[in-house]
Amino acid sequence: MTSIATKRVYDPPTPDDGFRVLVDRLWPRGVTKQAAALDLWAKDVAPSPDLRKEFNHRPERFAEFTRHYRSELSKNPAVTAFRAELKRPKVTLLYGAHDRANNHALVLADFLRRGTKKSRAGDKDPAKKPVLKKKPAKKPVKKTARKKTKPQAAARKRSR
Repeated sequence: MTSIATKRVYDPPTPDDGFRVLVDRLWPRGVTKQAAALDLWAKDVAPSPDLRKEFNHRPERFAEFTRHYRSELSKNPAVTAFRAELKRPKVTLLYGAHDRANNHALVLADFLRRGTKKSRAGDKDPAKKPVLKKKPAKKPVKKTARKKTKPQAAARKRSR
């Protein structure tokens, strides 16, 4: 069975990490490819940009984020391909978030360990779509009619 661990990408790599996978959609600031010592960058299994922005790393939103992210993972075809990479003895999921207790890598690791089963009694239907706040629609700008000038008049104005 595969052992799945989570670790901040900013922490130095160790031989105990095994197969190191970055699971963020965005590259972490200030980290070079050499310092990250990655074996794989699986950005397709990271939360969608809308979900990531809605969560905004607020601990009070983590339970709702977990439910929506699990729903995304259950529908994501990249997760199936990613599971093939888990046939290694040790896999470490790397993330860039500051909060070690409330981040998407923990949700992903739990999802991968348990499959599609519900991990908590509070989780609802995983097929339920995420409810995200929509931005207000912009009002259309009315175009004012421009006064058409005759080409000859415009030519005379330029020549003067």
